[in-house]
Amino acid sequence: MPSISNFLLRITACSLIFCSINLQAQVLTTKQIDSVAEKTLAAFDVPGLAVAVVKDGKVIHSKGYGVRSLKNNLKVDEHTLFGIASNTKAFTAAAVGMLVDEKKITWDSKVTDIIPEFKLYDAYVTSQFTIRDLLSHRSGLGLGAGDLMIWPDSSTVTKKQIIHNLRYLKPVSSFRTQWDYDNLLYIVAGEVIERISGLKYEDFIETRIMQPLGMTKSALSYNRLKDKTNIIDAHAPVNGKIAVIPKDFTENSNAAGGMNASVSELSKWALVQLNGGKYGEKLDKTLFSKAAQNQMWTLHSIIPAGKGSYNRHFFGYGLGWFLSDEKGYMVAEHTGGLAGMVSEVTLIPDLKLGIIVLTNQQAGGAFTAITESIKDGYFGITGKNRIKGASDNEKQERSYGKQVTDKVWADIATAQKNVNNKPAVRNYLGTYQDEWFGVVTISELNGKMHFEAKNSPKLKGDMVYYKGNTFIVKWYDRSMDADAFVNFSLDFEGKPTAIKMEAISPLTDFSFDFQDLDLKKVD
Repeated sequence: MPSISNFLLRITACSLIFCSINLQAQVLTTKQIDSVAEKTLAAFDVPGLAVAVVKDGKVIHSKGYGVRSLKNNLKVDEHTLFGIASNTKAFTAAAVGMLVDEKKITWDSKVTDIIPEFKLYDAYVTSQFTIRDLLSHRSGLGLGAGDLMIWPDSSTVTKKQIIHNLRYLKPVSSFRTQWDYDNLLYIVAGEVIERISGLKYEDFIETRIMQPLGMTKSALSYNRLKDKTNIIDAHAPVNGKIAVIPKDFTENSNAAGGMNASVSELSKWALVQLNGGKYGEKLDKTLFSKAAQNQMWTLHSIIPAGKGSYNRHFFGYGLGWFLSDEKGYMVAEHTGGLAGMVSEVTLIPDLKLGIIVLTNQQAGGAFTAITESIKDGYFGITGKNRIKGASDNEKQERSYGKQVTDKVWADIATAQKNVNNKPAVRNYLGTYQDEWFGVVTISELNGKMHFEAKNSPKLKGDMVYYKGNTFIVKWYDRSMDADAFVNFSLDFEGKPTAIKMEAISPLTDFSFDFQDLDLKKVD
């Protein structure tokens, strides 16, 4: 007679089989994924996107939708190249894992042992900072701190200067106590890879990871692509209409977000991740060890978790990956965003499932709608219109953002009519400097007050009076939803001594970290 425990085990096994059959019955077919993708293009005004799904060691879907560019209307296919932005971070973490496997460093090696000139604002934090800390967003620096050195354009600041300037960024929390997303420390991680391996960061990733996996058409930056005949243009709303905008070419930030790739080649990356670092026809080759992957897929930073659609209980960051549980499954995923393009890579190891969505417009709801529609099929969830849900969320956010900015511009219109209260522009003109960002000039140009940042060519625009000692800078590049308050500090004689800034819209990308600037008048 079987024991009660064995009987229960058999009942559980039968339940799991039944559950598996039910789940499989809900999985979206290729035609259904096609339908979701096409509806997403329309719902989010995205010119083009590509979707790949890998399952049980095979690519079961890999297709493009829409057009690469509104300028040429050429079709997107599975080989079309997109900038994948911060999805590059997982490659950087894997490269570090490979060097750990080779015993050239450990996850807890001190950064100063490898880069002696590395220095943060706090001396103790500098002395204790490890490779693991570079990859886990728990430095104590604020969200996107210092990103204006690499964003929104090809800044004139060098990588050497970026590493040097970290010492001027003031922390907003205690070391290792709070998660705040950071790009600059991934640039430092790329420098670690260079100094330990003796190879340029880009060469290491391309020769040690991408080439073995067959990712031969992808590259660690747009400028390194050998063939640009099948590549997207970036698109963003400009004065309310989707238009082509310039791509970002900030080579300094390659380790944080430089890769250009297709869903066809990223599928190979997803498969090696789902296979625990193994690849090859018989999985007889190893890219990185299971031990290294365990570190990458272990929570290092805790992020508050809401239940959401998938009954999530935990959420956080490992090394190069966001980690959570959804419907009882561990999920490793990451998103990426550059001006005019956003993406998402999602891995569910227990289901041997990977989902990749790349887009050429910066509406994040598009990749969310597609990814969640596909996940629902494997989770056995029905009756959810993920496109409508994500679209409604974006409309609500845009409405709130418009409400905030409309109020500011209404106040400005009122201020412009009140001639008596407007301060004399000449009182505020001059040169202002921040230790890590560099020089900003406030001048008079074509009869208007003018803002221009020396090290970030896109940050130039006209200024208008708002209230008190505060002005608004309206950037000439209208694809940047980043108009900002410019507040002048005055001395006892009413002369300006410094500038503080802050984005107006709550929807402004966090990499416009104007709030971290401390501009002092120098001339």
